[in-house]
Amino acid sequence: MICDICGHKSGHIRYVTRSFGHGKDLLVIENVPIVSCSHCGESYLTAETLHEIERIKLHRDGFAHERSVPVAVFAQGMTGGTLSHSNV
Repeated sequence: MICDICGHKSGHIRYVTRSFGHGKDLLVIENVPIVSCSHCGESYLTAETLHEIERIKLHRDGFAHERSVPVAVFAQGMTGGTLSHSNV
């Protein structure tokens, strides 16, 4: 695949998880395709993927299934890199 950033044939599709919003409005979308280029190091979403994400966000009740997941919060400035956690 040709990278839209540098033009080299080093682009490949990776699938990632992205979160949008926070708290009660948090929406997590799994298996989001991103183009990642091994030549220039850039990763980006295609216009088609962005449109699909917006469609999912707009109609989240029809697509999303509620799950209880643990969430870790990195406590910056703490000696020893202490982590805290909560449930969403």
